[in-house]
Amino acid sequence: MTETASGWNTRQVYVSAAICLALGVTLGYLFHESGLPSPAASAPQSQAMPNTSAAPTLEQMKRTADKQAAPLLAKLQTDPKNAGLLVQIGRIYESTHQFTDAADYYNKSLALDPKNVMIRNEMASCLYYTGDVEGALKQLEQSLKDDPRNANSLFNLGMIRWQGKKDAEGAVMAWKLLLKLNPNLEDQKKDQVERLITDASQNGGLPGAKNKFKE
Repeated sequence: MTETASGWNTRQVYVSAAICLALGVTLGYLFHESGLPSPAASAPQSQAMPNTSAAPTLEQMKRTADKQAAPLLAKLQTDPKNAGLLVQIGRIYESTHQFTDAADYYNKSLALDPKNVMIRNEMASCLYYTGDVEGALKQLEQSLKDDPRNANSLFNLGMIRWQGKKDAEGAVMAWKLLLKLNPNLEDQKKDQVERLITDASQNGGLPGAKNKFKE
């Protein structure tokens, strides 16, 4: 089975992405941030269904991404400090589940535009999908230094603490802070966060676990 750069195999990468999609709370998208569609929305249906026999391999998806990115990479040769161009390339690799490559381009963009919280959140999501939980958390912590009220950063911080660290208490703290700092959150999204708080408080650890944490 093919290994990714982080040591995860193909199935693990697909399962990691599929877990969040199945929960309906894909990292980074409590609010859809301008200019960056979710990987689930960008990818062909076959890419979002990892357990079907027709699903492409990561190698096939990498070839697709390389082909799509080629014209932008050519432009990058003459304009290497174009942060927006680097983000466009990152989006291509993210949408084809090449999360390590995507994170690399997002990181290069952030070197040019370090206060771009939207892109830092994207990078955190990619790092999480590669298995780099600590790296993802560091990116979100930096996002919150730059924008302490950012709802997506707080939302993802809770998700990664809960799913990646089995830290239900830490997740609840992040989500409660999200609600406190964003009092005008629309009802549907507020309800979503409140359901997560309830689930984490009652179940602890990963969804489905039994009462490891009580408020």
